Amino acid sequence: MAAINDLINQVQDQELRARLQAEVNKLSKQKKFGLVYEEHMPECTALYDAPIRVGSKVALKDKQITAIYEVKGLSDSKAQCYDKVTQCEIELPLEDLICIAEFGEPIYPYLEPVDSVCNAPDSSLWHALIEADNYHALQLLEYLYAGQVDCIYIDPPYNTGARDWKYNNDYVDSSDAYRHSKWLSMMEKRLRLAKKLLNPRSGVLMVTIDEHEVHHLRCLMEEIYSDFYIQMVTCVTNPTGASQGRYSRIEEYITACFAPDANVTSSGDPMIGENIESNEVRWKSLLRSGTSARREDRKNMFYPVYVDPQKGIVVGTGEPLEYEIEPSFEKVNGYEVAWPIRSDYSMGRWSVGASTLDRLIAKGYVQLGRFDKKRNTFGITYISSETEKMIEDGTIQITRRNQETGVVSISFTNGKNQAIRTVWYRKRHNAGVYGTNLLGTIFNNTRSFPFPKSVYVVKDTIASVVRKNPSALVLDFFSGSGTTLHAVNLLNAEDGGQRRCIMVTNNEVSDEESKRLKKDGFKPGDPEWESLGIAQYVTWPRTVCSIEGHDVSGNPLKGNYLDSERPMADGFEANAAFFKLGFLDKNAVALGRQFKELLPVLWMKTGCVGTCPRLNSDELPSMLVLPENGFAILLNELIFPEFIDKVNAEDAVEHIFIVTDSIGGFKEMASHLQAENVYQMYRDYLDNFRINIGR
Repeated sequence: MAAINDLINQVQDQELRARLQAEVNKLSKQKKFGLVYEEHMPECTALYDAPIRVGSKVALKDKQITAIYEVKGLSDSKAQCYDKVTQCEIELPLEDLICIAEFGEPIYPYLEPVDSVCNAPDSSLWHALIEADNYHALQLLEYLYAGQVDCIYIDPPYNTGARDWKYNNDYVDSSDAYRHSKWLSMMEKRLRLAKKLLNPRSGVLMVTIDEHEVHHLRCLMEEIYSDFYIQMVTCVTNPTGASQGRYSRIEEYITACFAPDANVTSSGDPMIGENIESNEVRWKSLLRSGTSARREDRKNMFYPVYVDPQKGIVVGTGEPLEYEIEPSFEKVNGYEVAWPIRSDYSMGRWSVGASTLDRLIAKGYVQLGRFDKKRNTFGITYISSETEKMIEDGTIQITRRNQETGVVSISFTNGKNQAIRTVWYRKRHNAGVYGTNLLGTIFNNTRSFPFPKSVYVVKDTIASVVRKNPSALVLDFFSGSGTTLHAVNLLNAEDGGQRRCIMVTNNEVSDEESKRLKKDGFKPGDPEWESLGIAQYVTWPRTVCSIEGHDVSGNPLKGNYLDSERPMADGFEANAAFFKLGFLDKNAVALGRQFKELLPVLWMKTGCVGTCPRLNSDELPSMLVLPENGFAILLNELIFPEFIDKVNAEDAVEHIFIVTDSIGGFKEMASHLQAENVYQMYRDYLDNFRINIGR
């Protein structure tokens, strides 16, 4: 194009030069330079819960959404439909139709609570899973968290041709000549919205991909994230390789886009080469694991350990209990008693003898963990003999001693913080062992999900950019099996962070499952169909099981998390809420008839603090003051004086919503409120949340 412009500038005739320039300008708009792909028919969303009315846009349930009809009339079981393309009318069975929304039409979302899991009732940390088409969920999240997300991690469809993703309600396979441009068209819309969510100064987008689309993706990112620094990591995820008669591929790629002030945090692990020293020193679990870990294996290692939970200390030990005698959990001399009870509730043994443990307690080398209600015992860790020798020879140093408990803190004297490399090779990143097999453990091998990521590679990826941000907001809008939330919980457990994760996934069933369900007479939207979708059948059950520490049958998970002594059966001190995205009628919202449905949206907008509130009836209150959730709502302007007194007396109320049609009245009321974040409802929602408009 530059050469053409140079030639045009050499044309002496001004009129001819102007006409040539105008035609070239038209041509340049028609053809993209760099990444070239087709603009396809806009994606559509199937609204299975929306009632079919006269004027509704509908499509056939079991077909690819290419034909869209407008309903002109309804009978008991038929709909008179008009096809704008063919300009023909057709009568279709109501049971075969679904309402749809085209991109470019304003639709107004809400969050329908489906389920929740609470394993930390005293914590304000709540994660969220949203079942939705991720394009609409992203526009919802733009309303809620524009510019606030610290890290976006996504694992989109790899577009291998294996019918692993849909475009307009139809699986895209290798025979589709436009599958690459369809994939790019799908990704382009979502990556543009994702950029609006990221913190513009320090946010990071991380996308995992394989060789099928990696180069297309990089070009697309260069176009959308031109003001970000873009870098790619090669990560070994399948050491055994997949050859298909050619080179054996063992890697995938992580393409990262860094906002101007975003950085990777150095760590003791550069991610390539094993046996790396770091400043962190592992304390060993007192409960023996692995081989010879049962009570009968070392009977003298089964003895009581006395603890004082109030002071947070391990006090001492008692005599080993004879093998034939059952342990007692009653207090001894006012102290609680800990016994070596394993995650499967069987009796185990301690790692060291009582006399050795007493010596370590006296030196401050034993620390008390939290009480495990399921096993009715305490977590206890200690400094191993190898670590003790390293303290003596100066390799490890005691950095401080807790004045209340006497327990020491230790670190390597000359530990190295190294820059993380761009090639990662870690055994823990093996997708088969720590992805597929881990899911098999949770689901007892009864439910499958294709190619789940290793929870450790996701944790390492996210940690590399949020390790120094313990309150980071992490988003995954291609969440699949739910590895991202699992990884965020694991990272929080390791460093005491309060990072929050939002996951979005659709509820598609697999291609094979789809064929079976259709053969059995079921259609999308039927309960039998929806119950086998990704969100309901895989993502949410995994979330519940990983947080509570059991499999889908309720049995404690076996084994420990790698690089720690943390049993999987301990679960995580975290909470999560499961929502389904729905759509509201604009007029009903404007009249205030659907406040009940919007309440979870307001809860998410204000940071998901506390348990998501619900209204138990359809009768609207005059006001809601919810200090436990950090927000308040005024629905009746007439009681504003009473409202002021209540909300200004609550320091925890940081967000206030005022329902009023008057802009002047809103400004006047807002001026009397101490909270910094005050919103006008429902104008704020309707004006700023016209989702599905082409952007």
